[in-house]
Amino acid sequence: MDDGSSRRGPGRRGVLKVAGGLAVGALAGGLVAARSGGSAVAIADAASTGAAGRAAAGKKFVHPGLLHTETDFARMRAKVRAKARPWQAGWEVLAANSHSSSAWKPDPLVTVIRGGSGVQNYGTLYNDIAAAYQNALRWKITGDRANGNAARDILNAWSGTLKTVTGDADRFIAAGIYGYEFANAAEIMRGYPGFNLGRFQAMMLKVFYPMNNAFLTKHNGAYITNYWGSWDMLTMASILAIGILCDQPAKVSQAISYFKHGAGNGSVPHEMPHLYAGGLAQWIEVGRDQGHATLGVGLMGAICQMAWNQGYDLYGYDDSRFMKGAEYVAKYNLGHSVPYTPYKWDYGAPGIWSGSQTFTAASPDSRGDIRPIWEMLYNHYVRRRGLHAPYIAAFAAKVRPEGGGGDYGPDSGGYDQLGFGTLTYTL
Repeated sequence: MDDGSSRRGPGRRGVLKVAGGLAVGALAGGLVAARSGGSAVAIADAASTGAAGRAAAGKKFVHPGLLHTETDFARMRAKVRAKARPWQAGWEVLAANSHSSSAWKPDPLVTVIRGGSGVQNYGTLYNDIAAAYQNALRWKITGDRANGNAARDILNAWSGTLKTVTGDADRFIAAGIYGYEFANAAEIMRGYPGFNLGRFQAMMLKVFYPMNNAFLTKHNGAYITNYWGSWDMLTMASILAIGILCDQPAKVSQAISYFKHGAGNGSVPHEMPHLYAGGLAQWIEVGRDQGHATLGVGLMGAICQMAWNQGYDLYGYDDSRFMKGAEYVAKYNLGHSVPYTPYKWDYGAPGIWSGSQTFTAASPDSRGDIRPIWEMLYNHYVRRRGLHAPYIAAFAAKVRPEGGGGDYGPDSGGYDQLGFGTLTYTL
C-alpha cells in the first residue's frame, strides 16, 4: 500500500506508505488520527437474506469460492492450453514473475510489524503471499506439482510460525490486505496433499480476524469518520474471505452487512454519496489522491467478486452503484474531468484530538495510478451483464495484460492486489 513504480504505467506517489503517509497526526495512547483508507447466479438484494440465514436454509459454501471457482480454473486451463488471447498473454506475465517460480522458499516470521518504531518486516509477508498465490495459480492451470508443493510449503510454513501482526494503526492495514490475500491462496490449495488447512484456518481466526473485527467495530478508538473508506474495505475483504475459507456464515454476514449499511466510510452509501448524470457516482477519496481512490476500487471489487462466487450480488447492489463509482474513478484517471461535491472530512479521536478538512475538487495527486484491478470489473459489468461502462473498459484495455505482485514495483502498493485479472477474469 505504498508507492512503487509500475512497469506498465507511470510512477506512483504514496499509495499508502506507512503511518506517516496515512495519518494526519499522532494521537496519545497509540492511536493514529488517520484516514486512509464459475460464479453463482446473481441474487437481487431484496432476496438476499445474509449468510447466516442462507446457511440455516441448508446451503453450503462453494469451494474453491473466493476470487476464483473451479469453473474459472477450467476456463483458464482450456484457454492457456489453446494459447488463446488474451488469456495466453496473462499467462505469460504470470510465468515471467519470479514469485511464481516453484523454487521460491518461504521466510516465515513469528511477528510481523507494519508501522510504528519497530523494524518494518511486513514486506517478507506480502512477498511470500504473492508467491503462494502465484504458485497456486500455476498449479491449478498446469497441474505442475512443483508449483503446488511450493504454494503448500509457503502456507504451511506461515501457519506454523506466525503469532502476531503488530505496529501502529497500520497494523490494521496489514491484517486486512494480507488477511484476504492469504485466505485466497489457501482457498485455492484446499485439499492439496500435505496442506494443513486446519492449522491455516486457526491462524486466520486467531491472528487476523480479531484485528479485523476490532477495527471494524472500534476503528482504533477514533471517530467513525476518521478513517478513509479503503481501511474499512480492506477489513471487510479479510472478514469475508476468512468467513468463506473457514465456513463461518456469521463472518460472511458481518462483511456483507457492513458493505451495505456500515457506519464507516467504506460502506457503499458513504464511499459513493453523490450520483451524477452519465452513470457516475462520486468516490470521495478522489478528492484525497488517486492512489487511495484506485486502491479502494480494487478492494471493493475483491469483496464483490468473493461474494458473487457465493451467490451474493454486491456488484449489483443499489442499482450497481459500485460500477458508477468505479466509472467515476476510471474517468478521472484516464484524464477526463469529473464533477465533485465538496466533502468535509472530520478526523481525530474522542477527548484526544480532532479537526476537519474540506475537499472541493478531484486531486491530481497520483493521477493515472496503475493497478491490476480493471479486468475483474470490465468482465463482470460489461461482458457478463452487458452494461455500459466505457471508462472501466478503456482502463482495462490500457493495462491489459494485468500482472500481479512483483510487476508493479517493490513496495507494498504493488502488492495490494493479487492481480493477473486478464488470465483469471476474462470470460
